[in-house]
Amino acid sequence: MPIAEGIKNALSSSSMIRKMFEEGLQLKKLHGADKVFDFSLGNPDVDPPPEFHEMFVKLAQEDEKGSHGYMPNAGYPFVREALAKKVSKEQNVEIDGTHIIMSAGAAGGLNAVFKTICNPGDEVIVTRPFFMEYRPYTANHGAKLIEVDSLDNFDLDIEAIGAALAEKTAAVIINSPNNPTGKVYSAAVLTSLASLLVEHGKKTGRFPYLVSDEPYREINYDCEVPPVLCCYKESIVVYSYSKSLSIPGERIGFIAVSPDISDKTDIINSLIYTTRILGFVNAPALMQRIVAALTDVTVDVSVYAKRRDAFMKVLNEAGIEYTLPQGAFYLFCKVPNSTNNDNDDKAFVEHLKKHLILGVPGSGFGKPGWLRFAYCVDEKIIKNSAEAFKAAMGSW
Repeated sequence: MPIAEGIKNALSSSSMIRKMFEEGLQLKKLHGADKVFDFSLGNPDVDPPPEFHEMFVKLAQEDEKGSHGYMPNAGYPFVREALAKKVSKEQNVEIDGTHIIMSAGAAGGLNAVFKTICNPGDEVIVTRPFFMEYRPYTANHGAKLIEVDSLDNFDLDIEAIGAALAEKTAAVIINSPNNPTGKVYSAAVLTSLASLLVEHGKKTGRFPYLVSDEPYREINYDCEVPPVLCCYKESIVVYSYSKSLSIPGERIGFIAVSPDISDKTDIINSLIYTTRILGFVNAPALMQRIVAALTDVTVDVSVYAKRRDAFMKVLNEAGIEYTLPQGAFYLFCKVPNSTNNDNDDKAFVEHLKKHLILGVPGSGFGKPGWLRFAYCVDEKIIKNSAEAFKAAMGSW
């Protein structure tokens, strides 16, 4: 029997990130891991904080009766209360544990949100460039992703978002710090966006949700990441511990709902229900208990700051332009022009592979002519790539 047409079509344009990562594995087998400069996958190599290991061992040794059983689909009540205190501080709101739904990472959280708020044919607006999985996440639930351009500095283009708003707009999704640009949206920009959504709601009778995807909230440099829940009442935050605790394989995160959101009881109950029926059932039990005990613990962000600076030095010396990241751990670079080549990002990525450098084409993020490098790798790899970058630029 054939596979579903939708999946068949999706496979033909599946994640460029994973494709480059898998090609990197093959190149490492051929040339040796130390000869390949793989900046394709945002898989943090920084170890989780010592407190994580200590709590992991402690809880595993205690192994209380029933600790591996089902709990409410929204998560342990005491975990939700602990994280509500964390969110209240970060988002400048007062919420309790009923506003928190534990999720299987940000991916699980976003799918639960879109399942809850989207009817077939609805639209979700996003600004380019964006995390490429937003396309299938919205499509999973019968919605369409509407892509609008950002400003030249990769800030939100409020006017462009306004032009894209329609009666079918279920939500606007933002990601700050942004993957792939590292852009952090200011409080002023968020306030302008909130005002736009309020005006649209008054005109149409439908107030779009503002969905904020925040897995990189703690990975920021010399700036604050402004709160979202306090600036627009129809807002929902989705968070993951994949980056802040460096545990992407553990699949733990949460959804936080604005205390003033309309139809709050229905929204919360629906998010709990969709978490169950999408097959997640509940977030991992052990990880829930761990993150509840580590609400003030994060990885050492200074490690990423050093790597960012080292990578910028490499790119500067090679003559590759980039946008300065305010957060996350990516450098978004402009494809250099050449007398023999246009600024085709896929062609440049293929060219870099000849020099054993792996990046991801910007077209996968909705931004052709650019490419992304992930610097969540050992600093030696970054510094040792300098000559390869120079050689690649010399023959481009």
